[in-house]
Order: sequence, then structure tokens, then C-alpha cells
Amino acid sequence: MAAAPKRQDTRKFIENLSGAGKSIAVLTSGGDAQGMNAAVRAVVRMGIYVEAKVYFIHEGYQGMVDGGDNIKEATWESVSSMLQVGGTVIGSARCKEFRGREGRLKAAHNLVQRGITNLCVIGGDGSLTGANLFREEWSGLLEELLQQGLIDEEAARSNSELHIVGMVGSIDNDFCGTDMTIGTDSALHRIIEVVDAIMTTAQSHQRTFVLECVSVCVCVCVCVCVCVCACVCRYLALVSALACGADWVFIPEMPPKDGWEDSMCQKLSENRADKKRLNIIIVAEGAIDSHNKAITPDYIKDLVVRCLGFDTRVTILGHVQRGGTPSAFDRVLASRMGVEAVLALLEASATTPACVVSLVGNQAVRLPLMECVQMTQEVQKAMDEKKFEEAVRLRGSSFENNLSTYRLLSNRKADSELPNSSFNVAVLNVGAPAAGMNAAVRAAVRVGITEGHKMFAVSDGFEGFYKGEIKEIKWGDVGGWTGQGGSLLGTKRTLPGKHLDKIAEQIKIHNINALLVIGGFEAYVGLLELSAARGQYSELCVPMVMVPATVSNNIPGSDLSIGSDTALNAITDTCDRIKQSASGTKRRVFIIETMGGYCGYLASVGGLAAGADTVYIYEEPFDIRDLQANVEHLTQKMKTSIQRGLVLRNENSNENFTTDFIYQLYTEEGKGVFDCRKNILGHMQQGGAPSPFDRNFGTKIAAKAIQWITKTLKESYKGGRVFTNSEDTACLLGMRRRALVFQPVSQLRDETDFVHRIPKEQWWLKLRPLMKILAKYKTSYDVSDSGQLEHVTRVRPREA
Repeated sequence: MAAAPKRQDTRKFIENLSGAGKSIAVLTSGGDAQGMNAAVRAVVRMGIYVEAKVYFIHEGYQGMVDGGDNIKEATWESVSSMLQVGGTVIGSARCKEFRGREGRLKAAHNLVQRGITNLCVIGGDGSLTGANLFREEWSGLLEELLQQGLIDEEAARSNSELHIVGMVGSIDNDFCGTDMTIGTDSALHRIIEVVDAIMTTAQSHQRTFVLECVSVCVCVCVCVCVCVCACVCRYLALVSALACGADWVFIPEMPPKDGWEDSMCQKLSENRADKKRLNIIIVAEGAIDSHNKAITPDYIKDLVVRCLGFDTRVTILGHVQRGGTPSAFDRVLASRMGVEAVLALLEASATTPACVVSLVGNQAVRLPLMECVQMTQEVQKAMDEKKFEEAVRLRGSSFENNLSTYRLLSNRKADSELPNSSFNVAVLNVGAPAAGMNAAVRAAVRVGITEGHKMFAVSDGFEGFYKGEIKEIKWGDVGGWTGQGGSLLGTKRTLPGKHLDKIAEQIKIHNINALLVIGGFEAYVGLLELSAARGQYSELCVPMVMVPATVSNNIPGSDLSIGSDTALNAITDTCDRIKQSASGTKRRVFIIETMGGYCGYLASVGGLAAGADTVYIYEEPFDIRDLQANVEHLTQKMKTSIQRGLVLRNENSNENFTTDFIYQLYTEEGKGVFDCRKNILGHMQQGGAPSPFDRNFGTKIAAKAIQWITKTLKESYKGGRVFTNSEDTACLLGMRRRALVFQPVSQLRDETDFVHRIPKEQWWLKLRPLMKILAKYKTSYDVSDSGQLEHVTRVRPREA
């Protein structure tokens, strides 16, 4: 029998791509955004890694037009210490001269003089549109320069093609084709930090605060009452409303109906009567009513004072939203985009259209630049024509999902208006605490009540379940939970296995018809045990779904878990402080131990966000030779102007090469070159207020889980009872690349390493070569997922 032909290896590696002989320039244009520096750093270091020349263009397009010292060659060391800095260190400016052909002619001359034919532009839609126009005119500009005698024919021939790649740097997140733009997450951090701070004083005095942020287009009104007004964009207004648990939001895409003033005041008054000391209203700049009349923060303030008599104050946030340290999310996003931008430039040809690097779900993709720009312009056109539903659709599924989730959570119906489902749904937390759990519980309870269910809270996980610590939970009971860290329900690691009979009994006593389990690996194993016991206990034949919530991010079936973003920010913030200490003392290396069990997600992604030199994890085995190589690498680094080192180690990366062992090895081997310190971060990674990402991710995923439960309950209700034993009614809801997907837990068994409590395949391992490259290690990097240019309308499949 003939042997089967070998499968051809179609993988593509970075070592097969070369930038030798190429010159790349990077510039930041338009309004600054946190994370731009991380993108600049990634472009410079990836460019140098592939042996290309990389140039800074200072002051955006103005620097390109002016030339001279505004265009300088970058070095590896010149982008050190940039990750934690907000804004853009190479400067940004709005350039009127570049809008005219004469200005673009000067810019082309300055680029040709330096042999720059690859341009990486970090900015908004205006900056990227200008870059595309520049590219389209390039051959004509060269011809004109040649006619004027400013360049010779050889220069024109060797610089005949200009390649453009864009990255969207904007806190507004108003660019179609990407779920998140660089800077948006950090801006949300600034807004939520202010709102959280305002809440404490507002609750103390039952006072109304109006915070006006004039730098961008959002108004956040926090009332009772706290009014926070921010001139940010509509996205920030909407997502801030979700993250704060706002009572009301005004955005141009959703004009309120006639009589909204009475409805809003009635809602605020009801909340006060319900002993709620705080209400939040968010007003986006440009908000209008159904008659195109502007709704302003001052109008809201006067309305609240006049109708309700609440003491109301105004605070202006201003450019606070643009400033501050970039979040871990923005650093990782910008680093991934910067590397992808360089790959796009290396692979560009004369027929390749200008592209923009975008994020869809959890996937970096390349999209035609002008398709994105045109769709962004169509949004504004739809808004101008008052086609609000069309504008929402054009903004993309991310905006649509945020808006629908907010509508679902904010629409508190009277008991008489609720559908009478007669179903009881229990919610419990299982495993270690994770920031964002409470936001998920709040969303689940309120969506469940809106769907007509009676919601029950189970205290202390499965342990509380079998002990009967179950009580009904009402709408008002979860007020203010969104911003609370930890688990207010209480959570424990106890598995249900030994107590299945008692849990089945409690389900029967309380007539529980469905279960929502929010937690970590224990929640996953617990759901497996419950579904496996259905044949033994008919009470367990009810719909059950798990939402992953753990700082370790080690749940099979989901790329992300609630709580991991907050933990990453805690790690990144601590590493920033430690690096600052190391910079001051010179020639010092810090060994940092992170949590995560056997899962190296926190260490690896935290290392990428913090700019670590080395990260040790269980998934990537290492030996004494690797340790020695890392010491030698740091020894060479100490000879440069960057005389510090940062090494991260996952807590269970190796049972013998412990944190103490590595610390002692580095101390001994680094004698006379550097000294060493160690720091074990511990449970600080589980604490603190949840990040905006974790609040919103927890809110949206829990709301979707309850909607699935409602649908499954209706399908499983037969003969006066709920009964289902099919495997697709015991599911895990997780983020898979680009979509939220329901997956039967029984089908995830084969994807799980139960001994080490990790998935067998983990997406973030592909980021590790990127981290090594940015730390100046030679490594193999599989870039097979890169290179395919997609279309805006096809980047996201329908969610399962």
C-alpha cells in the first residue's frame, strides 16, 4: 500500500522575512492617545530586528514636511522606557501644510532623501486618510520632484513605491473595522477612576456632581446623584455607562422619546426611595432628543435641581482622559499592532492597498484602509441624516452589543409588565475571587428579572449550595455591585462531587430550574461533575452554563476570563514602579513572581505589557542552560545605556527552579555586573476594583448567558416541568478568537490538562516570541496568521 503523501508545511516564520535594504518611518498624528509609545516601540524594535532602518518622524506630518532634525534614525535604546509613558514621546501636530499638494511635495522630498518608502502612521481617520492620499499621489510627486531637479532618476526609480500601514490611535474608538483603538481602554480607566472617586463623596452627602470632560466628546452625569459630564465620544459614554452601572445614558445614536425628562426624574426619585444614595447619568456630546434639540450637561443639571431639588455640583475632567499611564490592554494591543504593521510593510507589493491593523474580538487583522475610512464616514453621514439605527449598525457589532446590553440592564420594568416565566434561576460564584465577578452577578440578576425569572443567589459556591445557603435576590440587592472587587456572594473552591445528593435535594427544595456558575477551574470541573451525574439525579437535568472568571485565565474554551485584565493591570503597575527603582539604582535586576498556578498567562502577557527581559512559565520548559543564557543576555544589556533588568516567573513554572533559586543564581552569576532583588506579588493580583474591561466583559457575557438560559428553559419545558439531559444544555460560554461561543463542557474534556489545570492549547503562547523579539532575543516566530487582507464586512462571523 502506498504511503500517504506528507502534508506540506505552509507555516510562515519571521526568519524568512527580511527588511534588509528597506527603510521604515513611524509617526504619530492628530490627538495623542495612551499606548502610542508602545506602538512606536514595537515598530522600531521589530523593524531593527528584521534588519531594516527605522526612522522617527517627530511632530507628525508637520515634521515630515519640515524635515531636518524632525526625521531621525531610531536605535534599540532610543525606545527604552517608553511603555509606561502616556501621550507620544515623538510628538504629534495637526499640519495644515500637508493638506495642500505643496506640503506633500516637501514631505515626499524629505522621505526620498533618506530612502524611506515604508510609512507607519499612528492616528485617527483624518491622519490615515491623509496617508492614503499621499500614497496615491506618490508617483506624481516623484515626477514633479524629478522635473524640478530636486531628485535624480536613480532616486526616483529606487523609491518608486510608497507602502502605507495604519494603526488607529484614538481615545474615541470611532474608527470602523476595529473593536478597540489604541488609547480607548486607558481613557476608560481615567473616567472610571474619577467616577469611582466621586461615588464615595456623593454617597456621603447625597449630592449631585456634574463632571464635564471637555477634551473629548462624552458627558458622564453622576447623580444623587452624581452627574459626570465628559466630552468624549459616544463609545466612551456608552461603555462608561455600562462600567458604572449608570441609570441613564444619552448618546446621539439613541435619542430619547418625548417625555424623557419626566421618565428620568421618576427613575431617579424611585431609586432614592429605594434607599439608593447614588444615581449615574451619562450624556455624550452631541446628544439630542427626538426633535433634534441638544441635550447638554447644564440642562440635565438644571432639570435635576428644578424637578427633584437635589444638591448638584459641576466638575470638569478635561484632558485627564487623554493622560496618565497606558493600561495593560493598550500596551499589549499597541505592541501586537506595531509588530503586525512591520510584517505588513515587509510583505507589501506594488498592488497591495494601504491597510490598517485592527483588532476584531481577540484577533489582530489587516483591513483595507479606505474601506474602514469610508465606513467611518458613512456613520457620520447616517447621523447627519438622522438614520440612527443605520449609524449603530455601521459602528459595528461591538458597539451594537454594548448598546443592546445597556438597554437590557437599564430598562427596569414594573412587576406587572414582567413576563411570567415561573422559572427559578440560581447564580453562584465558584473558585478564587476575581475582579468583575460582581458585575457579572449584577447583570445576570437584572437580566433574569427582566426575562421574568425569579433569581436566587447561592452563597459560598457549591459548599453553600449543599448547605442550603440559597435566597432570592432582587433588582435593588445588586445595586452598586459593578465597581466592587472580589465576590460579594462569597466563593469557595469546594467541588460538588461528594455532595451531589445534597445539591440535588436543594435544587428540589427551591425548585431551581437553571444554574449559572461564575468562576474558575473549579467551576468548570464542578459543571462537568453535575452534568455527568444527571443520569443519577434527575434534579440535575436542568440547563446549566458557566461563565469563566479567574485571574489565571486557565479555562478551556475561552481565550479570556473575567478578572485577568484587572490582575494584569496590577502586575503592570507594580512592574512600572519596580523598573523605576531599578533605573534609579542602576545595574539592578528584579525577579518578579506572579500567580496563575501552572498557567503562564499572567506572567507572559504581563511581561509583554511591562517590557520584561525574560519570562519563565510551565508551558515552555527551561533548563539551567536557558537560565545561563538569560544571565549572559542581561550582562550584555548592562553595557548599554539601559542598565536594568526585569524577569517574571510564573509561580509553578518549575518545581526546582524556584524564585529563590533563580534569584540566587542571578545574584551569583551577575556579581560585579549587576545585583539582584526579588518580589513575590501574591494575592494583590486578586484584589482591587475591577478594570473597565472586566466590568464590561463580565456584564456582557453574563447577560448573554441568561438569555441562553431563557431560550433553553423554554425549549426544555415539557409536561409541566423542566427536563433536559442533552450535552448541549450544560455549556461554557467563552470568547473564541472573534466571538462569544456556547460549548458543551463534555466536549471540552479533550482540550483540558486536568493535572495542571490548564487548556492543552493556549492562544497567548503565540505572543511569547513577540515578547522575546522586543527584548532583543533571536527567536523563531510563526507569523502564519498574518498577511491575509480581509474586508471590513467579513471580519466577524455571527456569534454562536
